[in-house]
Amino acid sequence: MATNKFTSYSTCTIGLFGIGLDTYWPQFEGLKERLEGYLATVEQQLSGIHASIVNAGLVDNIDKAFETGKLFKTRDVQVIFLLVTTYALSSTVLPVVQKAKVPVIILNLSPEAAIDYDAFNALQDRTKMTGEWLAHCNACTVPEIANVFSRAGIPFHQVTGMLHETSCWNEIAEWVAAANVKHTMEYNRLGCMGHYYGGMLDIYTDLTQQCATFGGHMEMIEVEELAMLRRSVSREAAIQRMQYFYEAFDVQEDCPGEALEEAAITSVALDALADKYQLGSLAYYYKGAGNRANEDAIASIIPGTSLLTARGIPVAGEYEIKNAQAMKIMDSFGAGGSFTEYYAMDYHADVVLMGHDGPGHIKIAEGKTKIKPLQVYHGKVGKGLSVEMAVKHGPVTLLSVLSTRKGTVELLVAEGASVAGPILEIGNTNSRYTFSIGARNFVNNWNSYGPAHHCAVGVGHIAAKIKKLGALLGIEVRQVC
Repeated sequence: MATNKFTSYSTCTIGLFGIGLDTYWPQFEGLKERLEGYLATVEQQLSGIHASIVNAGLVDNIDKAFETGKLFKTRDVQVIFLLVTTYALSSTVLPVVQKAKVPVIILNLSPEAAIDYDAFNALQDRTKMTGEWLAHCNACTVPEIANVFSRAGIPFHQVTGMLHETSCWNEIAEWVAAANVKHTMEYNRLGCMGHYYGGMLDIYTDLTQQCATFGGHMEMIEVEELAMLRRSVSREAAIQRMQYFYEAFDVQEDCPGEALEEAAITSVALDALADKYQLGSLAYYYKGAGNRANEDAIASIIPGTSLLTARGIPVAGEYEIKNAQAMKIMDSFGAGGSFTEYYAMDYHADVVLMGHDGPGHIKIAEGKTKIKPLQVYHGKVGKGLSVEMAVKHGPVTLLSVLSTRKGTVELLVAEGASVAGPILEIGNTNSRYTFSIGARNFVNNWNSYGPAHHCAVGVGHIAAKIKKLGALLGIEVRQVC
């Protein structure tokens, strides 16, 4: 399969610095080295989470503040972690963040759970006692920094706890994950092939607003180009792709060989299309008006788009660009991100059945995804092969990208579970979902925010990460459950 050049932009660079006060160093022997040790611990831990770290060291005067701001800007850091090691002047912090102009996470991490009061008071030498206190008083300067950031209009976020506390490092890892996804979206190229599904007013969106919110690029692609690429697929390539279908899918016995070959040709052509435009995601729909080549391309697209989705290029049908964005976010968090909508309510079991025709995320399927032949696509052009799967049983997260009346973009999220039970075996993706607030309340509350009728579903509970992504993007995140 083609290699996506998009991945070359996928590395996010993180800036790290600590703060101290140079006035202290000649007064309190060993204090600076001790604080630098805290910073080294943070760098080591961060490096275990993320590969690209720029550590500017301990910033303890205004000259270093200006230098660090320039360093971070030159190295194109996308987020800054600020370790508060002791009391320090806010004047050594503001120039760094002002110059870099990226989100900042304040690490308010104490070296221990508490000062050993007996050992501290037994020191007797009050200079040593003060030095020992200063090695623990990181919390002192955080309100000062917060005040200055607030007055300067600089958004900031905090992690408060202990230097070696697992919960703090879990939270920091979530911030790193969110920063990586933000960076991914900034460079994502979303292919827009075809046109909107006529009459679905909820899915129409402002592409400029999407780019302004998430970054990235919208690539307008003609269906004819996919049809043209199909004509250049060799017989050998088509046979190899058909063989791969049998590895990746549970191909049902009633799938016609001709339909499999058509889908294989389209799958190879889709890879070429994604490679040509360096696509990171795709939204498509084509109604058709008698152009056989175009209609054949779209009618045979589902297995190929499912394979694209499984390898990090999520594909949304019905030209649902907002949902292609949601799917890309979910997939970039490593949760998958499959195209879905309400299918039915089961009040006996208190579950919501959700799924969709078209591509599915086969990497998050419960078992092997089936390929089934359909005599007609409901509401779509043609007939052909479709995929049927349920999402892995266990915790799931739903995500929708909202377009609000105010012209802003928001994120809507819910956590639930994919559970075992009967699904609709109609050649579509569909699963049974339960929610802590119950099916009725989930549906009412979810709908109350006015989302489009599509959303992305992924495995695991990642609402906390999505909220951090919203914080880094400066947009609202609404959680239903």
